[in-house]
Amino acid sequence: MSGRTRRSGLTGLIVAGSLLAQLAQAQSPGGAAGAPPQAVEITDAILAQNASRPVPARIPTSVFATPADFRNIVLSPSGQRFAARITIEGKEYIRIRRLDGADQPWTFQIPAKMDFNYYRWAGDDRLLVSVGQMVPWDDDEARATRLVIADLTTHKLQVVGKGYEMGLRGDDLLWTDPEGKTALVAFQPSIYDYPAVFSVDLATNRASKVVGSMPSVWNWYADTAGVVRYGYGWVDAHHWQMVYRKDPTERFKVVARGTDKDDDAAKFARDKTFTFAAGTDEGFILDTAADTGRSAIYRYNFATHQRGEMVFAAPGADVDWASTTEDGKSVFVATFTDSRDRVRWFDPAMAELQAALDKAISGTLGDREVWITSRNRDNTVMVVHVMASNDPGRYFIWQAASPTLAPLTKRNPGLKPADLAVSRYVHYTARDGTVIPAYLTLPPGRPAKGLPLIILPHGGPYFVRDHGDYDSDVQFLANRGYVVLQPQFRGSESYGKSFEEAGHAQWGRAMQDDLDDGMDWLVKRGIVDAKRTCLVGSSYGGYAALWGATRNPERYRCAVSFAGISDMPRSLKYQMNSMGDKQEREEWRQQVQGDPTVDLRAFSPLFSIDRLKVPVMLLHGTDDQTVQPKQSRLYADALKAAGKSYEYYEIANEGHGFSSQESAQLWYDKLDAFLAAHNPAQ
Repeated sequence: MSGRTRRSGLTGLIVAGSLLAQLAQAQSPGGAAGAPPQAVEITDAILAQNASRPVPARIPTSVFATPADFRNIVLSPSGQRFAARITIEGKEYIRIRRLDGADQPWTFQIPAKMDFNYYRWAGDDRLLVSVGQMVPWDDDEARATRLVIADLTTHKLQVVGKGYEMGLRGDDLLWTDPEGKTALVAFQPSIYDYPAVFSVDLATNRASKVVGSMPSVWNWYADTAGVVRYGYGWVDAHHWQMVYRKDPTERFKVVARGTDKDDDAAKFARDKTFTFAAGTDEGFILDTAADTGRSAIYRYNFATHQRGEMVFAAPGADVDWASTTEDGKSVFVATFTDSRDRVRWFDPAMAELQAALDKAISGTLGDREVWITSRNRDNTVMVVHVMASNDPGRYFIWQAASPTLAPLTKRNPGLKPADLAVSRYVHYTARDGTVIPAYLTLPPGRPAKGLPLIILPHGGPYFVRDHGDYDSDVQFLANRGYVVLQPQFRGSESYGKSFEEAGHAQWGRAMQDDLDDGMDWLVKRGIVDAKRTCLVGSSYGGYAALWGATRNPERYRCAVSFAGISDMPRSLKYQMNSMGDKQEREEWRQQVQGDPTVDLRAFSPLFSIDRLKVPVMLLHGTDDQTVQPKQSRLYADALKAAGKSYEYYEIANEGHGFSSQESAQLWYDKLDAFLAAHNPAQ
């Protein structure tokens, strides 16, 4: 939401005394939460300081597995209600309730066999929920998405597009009107059509076509008044076109064409638009700055398809996300990540509020991040999250009428930050000279000499990175006595175009080298023992764990994969099946495979079973829509047939993560036992 914030109460913002006392117990013993963008040097003083801390007690797995009472908290436009994800008896639900608790909450379950994607308010009486489901496709499987209307007045759930066969993508929400009566949704009327745009009456779920399908146009955009003005798509894998109109009385015309070799936003704004204003041709895009190679905010004219002036460039990092005022004429906020996540408010009142919050919290409590995570339409009610790398944090409600922060929920009451480890942002140099950022977490109270190491690569692998926030896996491993290294290997997001492209077609190759080189850096420093290292990861990180142990069994004692990939050709086919746009499919193929003659089986753990010499453990949710469960099933079958040492656990009714405490605790229990057996910390 955007608009102007009332200024009353900003300079007098305080944290209520009892809350301050509770937060003070979370005082951090130091760390990188408030560090400058450059990496810290792991000095002897830092190592000595960490070793001088008391060794924390062994925290039960059940505590690390405890979910927050509320997750993904989103305020309604008025700020009187909020929606949040909750867990009840091991099942995931969405709950909607009044902020003052004066009503009976409405709680409904995300349909079985479906993954949750996102939700958006449409007025105060409806929530639009995106879900995904695996479906048969092209002799294999693909992921289909749908948009569900959750109506608070009737307590009914309806799927948008009822009566249409629809293609795979059914949750492309372009716009909702401020009153929440209608929404614009783009979807394929049948699997044989290109997407059309429909105006959906959210009370009746009747869909009326407002823009018909156009050949090769896969993506549509609406302006801030809800008029569909712009679309793009690929005629084939190498040629694109852009269509545009100034107002709803005009017909769409092709205003630009090009090829995949074009790299000029002045020719095409594909995938970069984040808004454009009603009544004008002007909008904003995120595009790469020629001098830095990093993503920045630019003005853009859609009629002339010309990029205008730069509005904002983050210091030393890509701009990750931005939004505008409601009229679309000004940038309202932008975020970026260097050593940690940062926010830049362009609205003076919001900037003042952020400064007051930072002063009220960080001024008394040390290294803390303070985030405004949700706002109502007029910015008089907000959700505020206070956290650190060693603190799961609390959520508060700020209201303009009051100078205090009211507590809403604590993410994990069983964890005390004084018992947890601090994650520090560091750099090391890979074998080819590339500087690799990373987060290093040392186990408290242990001398930093010859310690066991867990390398924890993130998922993705592209358009994703770690952020140095609280991470339950990191804290669990540090509590057990392990050094944890989270390499931001080449291809990770927010480090600019050249760093991202350095990871293209490097699965199992240079990206894997970056993990090995991080290990060597710590071994050379004497912090870890070269003979006491394991790889643990999820999704792409699970692939990297399995491939690292396969490619270099002399380095690693074991590997653990949750929802990891073992068969790269099968995974690539599944991912491409789930994409509609020809070029989107081709770009992803190039990122993963590169040269089409490259045999991805050469980098697939499934096809290199004979090279594996160390134990592995696999876990996978049976309802995973992101990575097919058969990726782990087929690998487990092959390991069994080859007589290899392995463990395999399927987690019933779980997707690409954990929705219940029971599932998360299973993960930690199995991980605890496996590492104790194959790479003990003591």
